[in-house]
Amino acid sequence: MTVTQSEPVTSGVAAAGELPTRPRGCGTELPHPRPAGRDRYTISEVAEHTGLSAHTLRWYERIGLMPHVDRTHTGQRRFTNRDLDWLSLVTKLRLTGMPVADMVRYAELVRAGECTFAEREQLLTAHREDVRQRIAELQSTLDVLDYKIDIYADARRASERF
Repeated sequence: MTVTQSEPVTSGVAAAGELPTRPRGCGTELPHPRPAGRDRYTISEVAEHTGLSAHTLRWYERIGLMPHVDRTHTGQRRFTNRDLDWLSLVTKLRLTGMPVADMVRYAELVRAGECTFAEREQLLTAHREDVRQRIAELQSTLDVLDYKIDIYADARRASERF
C-alpha cells in the first residue's frame, strides 16, 4: 500500500452531489512529462523528474516521509506514478515551509487510514494559516519595495529632465 491510497479527494469546490475537483496546480505541473504507459521508475529517473536528488529521495524514505518503495529482485528502487504524485505533494508542502516533522506526521496519518481524517484536516488547516500569515508578511514587504522603487524611479526621471 502506498501513502496516497487512502487519501480522499477533498480539494476544490464542488456543487451538491458532485465530486470535488483537483485545484489548478495540484500535481499537474511536471518538469518532465511521465513516459506514457509506464509506472516504474528508477531513482535517477525520479530525481530528474522531480528535481530532488537521489540522496534526498533515499532520506525521505528512511525518515518515513515516503511510503514503502518497491524494489527489484536486485534491490533497486522502483517508484510508481503514485509515488510521483506523493512526491509532488511533499514538494509543495516543503515549498510552503511545512517542517519535515509535520510532513512525516502527515504521512503517518495517511498510512493509518480514514480514521485520521480529522487530524489530517487539523494539521493542514493550521499550516494553511501559517502560510496565509507569511503571504501577508511578504505582501507587506513587497509594498515597501514597490514604494522605494517608485521613489527612485521618480528621482531618476526628474534628474533626466534637467
